[in-house]
Amino acid sequence: MDEIIILLLIITLPLIAQLYISSTYSANLRKKSSSNMNGYDTARKILDANGLSDLLIVETQGNLTDHYDPKRKVIRLSSDIYHKDSISSVAVAAHECGHALQDKDGYLFLKIRSALVPVVSIMSRISYIVIFLGFLLEVLDLIWLGIICVGAGVLFQFITLPVEINASKRALKQLEDLNILVDREHTNAKSVLRAAALTYVSGALAELLQLIRLINTTRRR
Repeated sequence: MDEIIILLLIITLPLIAQLYISSTYSANLRKKSSSNMNGYDTARKILDANGLSDLLIVETQGNLTDHYDPKRKVIRLSSDIYHKDSISSVAVAAHECGHALQDKDGYLFLKIRSALVPVVSIMSRISYIVIFLGFLLEVLDLIWLGIICVGAGVLFQFITLPVEINASKRALKQLEDLNILVDREHTNAKSVLRAAALTYVSGALAELLQLIRLINTTRRR
């Protein structure tokens, strides 16, 4: 019974969070900002106001593929965010600027996450292959090695949480201080960023539950 509950949670938590962010994002994508600023304008204003005028903002393909690249010092905004003057566009663009501000200030968790990316990326790719081989060859040490690789991914997920939450806090402060959004718009932007944060929380919990499931399965066998 416990195994079934864990499996259901692993599947449903990210799904519910994804449905929530999709509905919140779509609803606020239809609401225009009173400032008539699109995502690019918003990002440019925040960056310029914080001494980051040399940081580039470029358009990227996909939906909600927005991110800050700390290596190249570039903010990449998806087409809807880049061009539209909606609450969602402004909120997401400001959030990515929040990461740029973290980088400028030397935010500890961003430094840790950036350092872990190449290692965790490799470990995540090989983790389940190693576990499968361990079970296939009946080599317990190999199974535990794979589980450690999965654990590294879980650790990365939980380190990501404060990075994303802090970026959203910085974004909301900038939107208020620079008068980019006013009154109800600010509340709507907060809803978009809260929904986005929940996707990271649910993802981290799902990864943790998967790790617990793997440990329990290995102990039983």
